[in-house]
Amino acid sequence: MPKFRAHPNVLPKRLLAVIHGTKPPDLSKFLVETAKLDPQTVLTQFSTCSDGLTSADALVRLEQYGPNVLGKDQQKSFLSLIWSAILNPVVILLAVLAFISFTTGDFRAGIMMSLMIVLGVGLKLIQESKANNAAAQLKAMISVTATVIRDGKPLEMAVARLVPGDIVNLSAGDMIPADVRILTAKDLFVTQGSLTGESFPVEKFAVEQNVSTIAPNELTSIAFLGTSVESGSATAVVIATGHETFLGGIAHSLSEQPVQTSFDKGIAQFTWLMLQFILVMVPVVFVLNGFSKHNWGDAFFFAVAVAVGLTPEMLPMIVTVCLSKGALSMSRNKVIVKRINAIQNLGAMDVLCTDKTGTLTMDQVSLEKYCDVELKEDDGVLALAYMNSHFQTGLRNVLDRAVLAHSETHTHAKIPDYTKVDEIPFDFQRRIMSVVVRTPEGQDKIISKGAPEAIFPCCHRFELDGQLYPMDHEHIDRLKQEYERLSSDGFRVLAIASKDLPPHAANASHATPYTKADETDLILNGYVAFLDPPKETASAAIQALQKHGISVKVLTGDNDLVARKICKEVGLPTEFVMLGSEIEKLSADQLADAAERVTLFARVSPSHKQRIIQALQSRKHTVGFMGDGINDAPALHAADVGISVDSAVDVAKESADMILLEKSLLVLEAGVIEGRKVFANIVKYVRMGASSNFGNMFSVLGASLFVPYLPMTPIQILANNMLYDFSQTAIPTDDVDPEQIEKPRPWDIRQLTRFIVFIGPCSSIFDYTTYFMMLYLFNCWDTSTPEAAAHSASVFQTGWFIESLLTQILIIHIIRTNKIPFLQSRSSWPLLATSICIILFGVAIPFTALGTYLGLTAPPLLYWPLLLLTLLSYVIVTQFVKMWLLRKKWI
Repeated sequence: MPKFRAHPNVLPKRLLAVIHGTKPPDLSKFLVETAKLDPQTVLTQFSTCSDGLTSADALVRLEQYGPNVLGKDQQKSFLSLIWSAILNPVVILLAVLAFISFTTGDFRAGIMMSLMIVLGVGLKLIQESKANNAAAQLKAMISVTATVIRDGKPLEMAVARLVPGDIVNLSAGDMIPADVRILTAKDLFVTQGSLTGESFPVEKFAVEQNVSTIAPNELTSIAFLGTSVESGSATAVVIATGHETFLGGIAHSLSEQPVQTSFDKGIAQFTWLMLQFILVMVPVVFVLNGFSKHNWGDAFFFAVAVAVGLTPEMLPMIVTVCLSKGALSMSRNKVIVKRINAIQNLGAMDVLCTDKTGTLTMDQVSLEKYCDVELKEDDGVLALAYMNSHFQTGLRNVLDRAVLAHSETHTHAKIPDYTKVDEIPFDFQRRIMSVVVRTPEGQDKIISKGAPEAIFPCCHRFELDGQLYPMDHEHIDRLKQEYERLSSDGFRVLAIASKDLPPHAANASHATPYTKADETDLILNGYVAFLDPPKETASAAIQALQKHGISVKVLTGDNDLVARKICKEVGLPTEFVMLGSEIEKLSADQLADAAERVTLFARVSPSHKQRIIQALQSRKHTVGFMGDGINDAPALHAADVGISVDSAVDVAKESADMILLEKSLLVLEAGVIEGRKVFANIVKYVRMGASSNFGNMFSVLGASLFVPYLPMTPIQILANNMLYDFSQTAIPTDDVDPEQIEKPRPWDIRQLTRFIVFIGPCSSIFDYTTYFMMLYLFNCWDTSTPEAAAHSASVFQTGWFIESLLTQILIIHIIRTNKIPFLQSRSSWPLLATSICIILFGVAIPFTALGTYLGLTAPPLLYWPLLLLTLLSYVIVTQFVKMWLLRKKWI
């Protein structure tokens, strides 16, 4: 906390740190300590007074602190953005591919890879700009004016020109123009739900009421930029502006680069793994073939062709098509995908953190109970509450609007028979609002409502079942227990009391208006209780998500009593609850431990939400967050998948990865399933490509050592690779077994490594059996003459070309399921059709002119039954190894 000094030209150290570029003390601590000071001390510390700053002093401070805008427009240069986009393993991989393709004369492939590089870099640039757009939405919020005291006179001034030390006047309907410390307040209620998630307006005071708190959002003498005045008036001093405000911290967090998701990390790891294979293999193959074949030119082109064959060039296409197909499917389920990679993250999500207001609840305060003092429903209490709200002329708050909007109100309240006589407005000292009405019989009736602790002292009797009873100590204690039951259930409770005036007082009322002195000897009639009720679909949605292996946690700025009530009604456990003030005291590791077991976090600030998500991510969870307010933007930005709704504020929508067209968790279930299907199909390709390439390493190295000629020519490798690639284009259409989408499946590089190590060599085994079959059975050792050597090479290369192509196609169908392929689980028709077509084409190609062009020749007749035996053995062995790995739970 900055140490304040009273010198007239010295401001708090936190503000001076902004000027000098040093790291300022913690904002939360600064706000808490400022709230604890008395108003006069605050004025002294900020070198100001009740008459405000002089114009000259304000100008100096404006130059020192800068305008009251959210963040500085320090944007990276275009070249910097491009450079950061290029430094990406996928882009590097594509660049290597393009270079290899151009080097080998395959200009078509080279051009295609170059286009992929342009597309990848372009998408990265778009993603980089999203954070700036989100921050710009926050900046736009303060393009309004405020009433400022300058040179002792009130002025309307653009909030951008406000500086620390300015005195501002606030009234109903005003937006709070900066972070301010309240100096004087009259019935000041501030709506700060956009920052804290609270359903009800919060009363602010000149003297801090919550001196023990360390959470800024719980302070009662501080009002924050971006909130608004619901009712009342106040004078306040500006203590922080622009990016130094509480809201400015949110804008700053949105400008930061998002943390790389588990999916992005997994794809990057796989890409680098493939590059490492290539970097090791290409030089070794080049050297081995150069020394053994004594033709360094052929060795070079063979090594380059091997590099192309080892490179998973279909990865960008497979990933993009899978994600695009998922995005189209989700759009039909009323989910709009903004960041396509988030689809997989939605499938991998195992923890969903959600805001309470508007997500679990209706986002509309409603009148839930109207009851007598024993909490039994009472229509008479509803009628009294309705008349009180109907006849008041002040600014109606959300509770008044809830009473008036109640569907049963008009049935019970006979308003036409009553006329208004007078009203006694609400004020802080009384905390009661009363109206006086005249009955058809000419009798006047005072109807008062207020907090129970304010109404009780004004009552000397209470009504129950038509009888009146004294408000003695015994009864008061019992009555308090009854309304405290409502409060503990999360309801906002108001007491209703009334009093009939004697006829002579009613006649006198024509001359003398009623005053607060008449709010005595009232009769306590009962209570009205309010709540933002849970949605009807919330409980079913949570059960569905939990069934799919997703734990739901609630992060709300509302109080814990209200949050507990909602959680209980939707079926979430509330054994473990943590408040924002407790989070402030925890280290990162302690919070991570707590976040694992806590289901409900209440009274949390935007930074708390962000910390909770990061704590869960540190424990290897894939975390989703669903919210729609300004206070949710940092959490949306930090989550692996940020989910907002179409009705959310612009900042939240800009920060989100997905937008729901319906504000319901039920919509998410279909998205989760689609995300898991996308992930499963991408993993099929990754597993297949990685294991196949790992096996090919051993096959190529062995062939290079003992085969007296190139085991396959460069053009044959490229043709084989192209046909294999074509067979994989239908993977995004493939069906996924139900058990593969039951639970979240986060990216696990260890599982992939085990799969590569055990499945990869299976193909090498049968590559070697094919080598020896061709060399010994079909005498492909014969290199006695150039003609014999050419024939032997052609037969050998044809035999391995067909076997290699067919085993790689079959592996698709083995890897795609944990069951027995073709029998217990079948692929989609497009995948099966492309596989059959490529198999038939591969078998037929040696007998065509294209085969002659590629240097292939018709193999001996005995080759075909031996090939069939090889393929059958390969399928059996690979299936056996796969099932063994599954039993070990290694994949």
